[in-house]
Parts: sequence; structure tokens; C-alpha cells
Amino acid sequence: MMAAFEKVYDSYWYVNGESVTNFEKEYAAYNQVENAIGVSNGLDALFLALKVVGVKAGDEVIVPSNTYIATALAVTYIGATPIFVEPDIDTYNISPKNIEAAITPKTKAIMPVHLYGQCCEMEEIMAIAKKHNLFVIEDNAQSQGSSFNNKLTGTWGHVNGTSFYPGKNLGAIGDAGAVTTNDANFATQIKSLRNYGSSKKYYNEVIGHNMRLDELQAALLSVKLQHLPNWTLQRQQIANWYNEALKDVSEIILPKVHKDATHVYHLYIIRTTKRDELQQYLTQQGVGTMIHYPMPPHLQEAYSFLGHKKGDFPIAEELANTMLSLPLYPGMTQEQVQQVANAIKQYFNQIV
Repeated sequence: MMAAFEKVYDSYWYVNGESVTNFEKEYAAYNQVENAIGVSNGLDALFLALKVVGVKAGDEVIVPSNTYIATALAVTYIGATPIFVEPDIDTYNISPKNIEAAITPKTKAIMPVHLYGQCCEMEEIMAIAKKHNLFVIEDNAQSQGSSFNNKLTGTWGHVNGTSFYPGKNLGAIGDAGAVTTNDANFATQIKSLRNYGSSKKYYNEVIGHNMRLDELQAALLSVKLQHLPNWTLQRQQIANWYNEALKDVSEIILPKVHKDATHVYHLYIIRTTKRDELQQYLTQQGVGTMIHYPMPPHLQEAYSFLGHKKGDFPIAEELANTMLSLPLYPGMTQEQVQQVANAIKQYFNQIV
């Protein structure tokens, strides 16, 4: 990592240089996709994806009701309306059957989010999109390397966005993101739009943005990308340890993986009606946990203008009230997993 940092620092070229170009090639190869374009962050990646497929004010874009708010924000930034659709209660990913019921004449795109590390049911989603002549934009911020029927996330949609926020499975040391696509025209447009609408310095073809991936982040991501396959295997092993250690705890629901999908465990999430009490107990035992996410987008004050109320999306609300993310990171040992599991068992044993 330090060698990569020093190379960029000593190059005196910090924007739109060799490190970004190299990382784009490497990330495209990793994802088995024709084009990867580095951008400033995951939200900007989704915004640019929506822009190049032609989503505009007055259009509707279908998004999951239980996603992180950035997915919806990208739609709002473009001037369109996010249409929330409930997830599958088992996988936590957007439900294809609910997607089709939400399509109207205003619908322009579907934005599936591969949540927590598991790939969505992309074959059915793509079939629905084709039937209704819609674009698909994958939000792949949490699931680089996962797949559905052996086809990777970030390769299904027409143009897709991902994030390299530091906490992601492939994380930078600041904000960073990328767009992936097999469409050369979309790739060319995004390269221009991220750079003030310019493909030649000081000549601007369109009204663009400053949404570039910087050289330092790209160089460090190139180093970390080499380790991502091994880190993914570690995450999957740790999840298996959790599954085995917690399988007999009837008060919690463990993660479920669709038979045709793979899971890279960006997060390992359990569900329980005693979530808040369990989290407090684990904190007292020195076990750090997180809630992803405590309030779904439709109940956020920022989206009050859409007129949604509590109860409109009961599955998303149930998940928000019952989900707890347990510690999981490459390098975590089986003994550490067992310590977390023991603390969970101790809590439920004492309240019986």
C-alpha cells in the first residue's frame, strides 16, 4: 500500500492518470465486463448511470423499499421519482413479483440493490425489464464478486454503479466508486460526464460534472483488488462458522441464500424481535454491532414529500426493526465468532 502511495505521490500526476486507467482495466477484468469507469463515489455512479440511459424529470425508477437512502437519492437527483418495492422476506433483496406490479407508463428503469452481499434474482428481473422495455441499473455497492447462476453482479444491468467506501468489501481510504457496463456508448458518455463534459482538455461537448476517481484511491484499490477473492472466501467461511454456532438459537433468524445466488457477506445479519435489547447486552459484553438500517427511505423526513406513512411497506419496516449486523471481517477467527455466538446464547438463556 505504501509503495502504491509513494508511486502516485512521486508521479506529480494526481487526476485522470495512469493509476485510474490501470484500475479501471483491472476492475473490469475482475467483473468480467467490458468497461469500468472510476468515479467519485457510489451515489455519483448511480446518478451518472441514470443520466446516460435517459432517465429524467417525470420518470419513475423502481427501487427496493429497504435500501440505503443513496439508491433513492440518485433517482431524486436526476429529477425522477423513486418507486419503492418490497423485498423478499428471506433474502432481503427486491422481489421480482413486486416489481412487475409497480410498473406504470412512467417507469423508465429498475434499480435492484444486491443488499448485504447477496445477488438479486437477476434472471427474472432482466426478463421483466425486457418485457416492459425498461433499463436495469444495478446498485452493486455491497456485493462485488457475488453472482446469480454464475453471472456476476455488475454485469447484468445496462449500466451499473458501485461504491468503494472504506467499509465496503473492496474499500478505498476515502470516497470512491465506479460504473460498469458492456455498452461502449454508455462508457464513453460517462467518461465525459464525470470530467466536466469533456473528453479533450478544455473542450466540453456536454454539461458535465466533477465526479472523477482520484489517482491515489485508484492506486490503493488496485492493490486491495488483488486480495479481494481471498477476503471473500474468508467472509464466507466466517459466515459458515456463525451459521453453525447459532443454528440452534430459536429466537433469531439467520441469513438465507437463494439457491441460485452466492453471498459475499458484506454484512452478516440476524433478525430478532429482541433486537434492541440484544444489541445493548452485546455492547455490555464488548461485542460491537450495527443496525443496517434503522429507518427505511419511505419514512425518512427527506422523502416526506412522497406522502408515504408508517405501514405502507411493512416488510421493509419489519426488517428495519429486527435486523442486527454481527462483527464480520477478514482475519476474524473461529474463536472470536464463537465468543459472539456464546454472548448471544447467554442473552437468550437469561430471559427465558
